[in-house]
Amino acid sequence: MNKPKFNDIPYNRPDIQEFEKEFKTILTNFTEAKTYEEQANAIIEINKIRTEFSSMNALSYIKFTTDTNNDTFQKEVDYFDEINPVYHNLIKDYYKALLQSEFKDEHSKKWDGHLITIAEFIVKGMDDSIVDDLKLENQLCSDYTKIKGSAEIEFEGKTYNLPGMVTFENSTDRVIRKKASKAKWAFFASKSNELDELFTKLVNVRHKIALKLGYQNFTELAYVRMGRYDYNQQMVEAFRNKIVEHIVPLVTKLKESQQNRLGLDEMFYFDEVIKFKSGNPTPKGKPEWILDQAKKMYQELSEETGIFFDYMLKYDLLDVINRPGKADAGYCYEIVKYGHPFIFANFNGTTHDIDVLTHEAGHAFQCFESHHFELPEYQWPTSESAEIHSMSMEFLTYPWMEGFFKEDTEKYKYGHLSQCLSFLPYGCAVDEFQHLIYAKPNATAEERNEMWQQMEAKYLPHRKYHTEMPALSEGRFWQKQGHIYESPFYYIDYCLAQICAFQFWQKTNKNKSETWKDYLRLCQAGGSKPFQQLTKIANIKSPFEPGVVESVTTDIHNYLKGIDASEF
Repeated sequence: MNKPKFNDIPYNRPDIQEFEKEFKTILTNFTEAKTYEEQANAIIEINKIRTEFSSMNALSYIKFTTDTNNDTFQKEVDYFDEINPVYHNLIKDYYKALLQSEFKDEHSKKWDGHLITIAEFIVKGMDDSIVDDLKLENQLCSDYTKIKGSAEIEFEGKTYNLPGMVTFENSTDRVIRKKASKAKWAFFASKSNELDELFTKLVNVRHKIALKLGYQNFTELAYVRMGRYDYNQQMVEAFRNKIVEHIVPLVTKLKESQQNRLGLDEMFYFDEVIKFKSGNPTPKGKPEWILDQAKKMYQELSEETGIFFDYMLKYDLLDVINRPGKADAGYCYEIVKYGHPFIFANFNGTTHDIDVLTHEAGHAFQCFESHHFELPEYQWPTSESAEIHSMSMEFLTYPWMEGFFKEDTEKYKYGHLSQCLSFLPYGCAVDEFQHLIYAKPNATAEERNEMWQQMEAKYLPHRKYHTEMPALSEGRFWQKQGHIYESPFYYIDYCLAQICAFQFWQKTNKNKSETWKDYLRLCQAGGSKPFQQLTKIANIKSPFEPGVVESVTTDIHNYLKGIDASEF
């Protein structure tokens, strides 16, 4: 196939009626097949039209997030919000037919059984009766993206979007830092009623969907949606308890050291981002320069990453420049038809530029390496597994950080590692908060805010908010976390993956060559196995195994203690 560059990819809106007609014809061929081979050929045909549909869906979303003020692609995103539930219901019919097939065992044998497991979960999470409810849920999620993308914050005589404010929030000048945070949270405060109403509608429709499907609440359904094939709520709760017991005290000590390092009598939330009195390290060049350094880094890391990053540049598959109207997000999407991973970010002159680049490049590299699978189900793993690729890539690229940070390289590594450790309690707070929310779906907005305050007291006991930022004091911090609105229960995944990524950090300090082989093998496995089987493929331990959390995080903490950060 002669592949086009990103901006040359033709967009063709799928006609859902035509798609449905073609899909049902192929599905009839599948169900009426007399041999396994006939069914296998029907699966190939189904996957062809799925690929076309999903590619246009991804393209419309990417185009929309690059400019949320673009009416054309706003309409396309709205259109997919409307038709995606119809599409997914058709896919459910295919999976249902697969499970009822007389050749089910042959299909299972060919695909090592995991395709059947995926099919069982999809069937448990979809039904004709919820199609209209899903349309509403999609629409509400898009409304949240639009609200955040609409931010026009007046600051220091200019207007900025949310990503544009990050530079000021990272200022070494505490007055500017506080003022920037105050301005950002004033925006969220101005949207508080709108965000409350939007979330109430989301909770209501999700609870309604869960009841229709026979679940007690949305939490049960969410675990099915997320494809948590080999772990459950009880295991996640036990994992969170380990974070409270072993990590929260370590993070509290890190925050105390940070406060002393900064020379502050009292450290507020807007101070937490500043790790060093001299200021956080910053990339020593502009976005174009960063991409040049990244090219050199990936060419030297391995033959595979060199080929991958050259591909990304050749086909214009990175959009990292912040601009008005661009969505406040960082992600990797695949345009499956062409095998194009696409990296979306908003560079702002902070360490975030390098973190988001290496993180999303980890996703994109996995996508690039597992595109060989015939089954679209196997090209992407579930979320907690996918985040291993991204978070581990942040550590695997450590030897090249000098190219970005020069004399501040060790300063960057210390800040990055301490931030990774500090993230774990926050990630668990977001997860438990959602468990509380959906266990009490009729909670008022005030009650939800109180739940978040309980989570902060449990997981973030060091955190203090300034009285001049009432939105934070009232417990509204969670409203900036897009996952809670748009991707419910997609957050503990980061915590589980972080424990896995820490193991790659441990391994690379001992044997870089073998570590890379393990990482490459994990990426090439894609989504062909459930989470805990993928950790075995990577030669790392599941975060649910006894002693793993304590071991890896203690090693990180001991490493950090061995560095005199006051010298930075």
